[in-house]
Amino acid sequence: MDARYDLAGRTAIVTGGAGGLGRGIARALRDAGAAVELWDADPDGLAEAVAELGVAWRRVDITEPGLVEAAAAAAFAEHGRIDILVNNAGILGEVKPIWETDPRNFEAVLRVNLFGTYLVSRAVIGRMRELRSRAGIGGHPLRGHVVNIASIQGKEGMARAGAYSASKAGVIALTKSMAKETARDGIVVTAVTPAAAETAMAKQITAERRADILSRIPMGRFVEIEEVARMVLWLASGECSFSTGGIFDLSGGRATY
Repeated sequence: MDARYDLAGRTAIVTGGAGGLGRGIARALRDAGAAVELWDADPDGLAEAVAELGVAWRRVDITEPGLVEAAAAAAFAEHGRIDILVNNAGILGEVKPIWETDPRNFEAVLRVNLFGTYLVSRAVIGRMRELRSRAGIGGHPLRGHVVNIASIQGKEGMARAGAYSASKAGVIALTKSMAKETARDGIVVTAVTPAAAETAMAKQITAERRADILSRIPMGRFVEIEEVARMVLWLASGECSFSTGGIFDLSGGRATY
C-alpha cells in the first residue's frame, strides 16, 4: 500500500532548501499538496532549486536574528499562516580530531546547525501559536508541525566530527524542550536522526571516511533522500498528532537507542 498524505491548504517552510535533502523534502511536501517556501543563504543554489521545483523562496541567513525575524514576519504576512516548518539547514564543518580543529569553524557549525534552528523555530513557532487551530484526530486541535533534521551522530557522536555531532545532539534536546513548551498549543515538534545520505555534504568527505561511515550502518548503504522525505511527510501531516517530542531514526540499524 502506498501511504499518501493530503497537505492541501497547508503552507510549509523548508530551511536549507537549496541543498539536495532540502529539495527532496520540499518536493515531497509540494507533491502532497502543500504550498512550499524555501529558505537558504545560497543565491545560486536557491535559484536552481526554485527553477526545478517551481515553489516560493526567500534568501535568509538563519544565523542572523534580525533577518530571520523579518523573514518570518514576511512569510506569515504573505501566506496568512505557516503550518509546517522543516529545520533542515546544516553544515558539516571540519573532519578533524578536536585538538586540530579551528575554533571559528566549530563555532560556525554550531551557529548554523543549532543556533539557526533555534532562531527559525523561535520566530515561526511564536507566530504559529496564534493561528486558528484545525481539528486533528479525535477532534484535538492542531496548529502546526515542526520537523527538525538532526543526525544519528547526535545520538552516538563520531570521531573527527565533534562540532557536527554536538550541534545535532543539541537539536535533539531542543526538539524535546520545544515539544514540551508547545504540547498544549496544538503544535507537534519532532526530529529525525538519519544516517548519512547521498547529498552534497556526503561528497565533502574522503573515500576513507565514507567507508568508515558505511561500516557502521548494518544495512550497508546510505539513506535515500526520498526515504527521509517520506518520514518528514508523515511527521508534518495531521496523522502525526500524539508523537510530539519524538525522535525518529533513519539509521539503517545503526541506532543503539
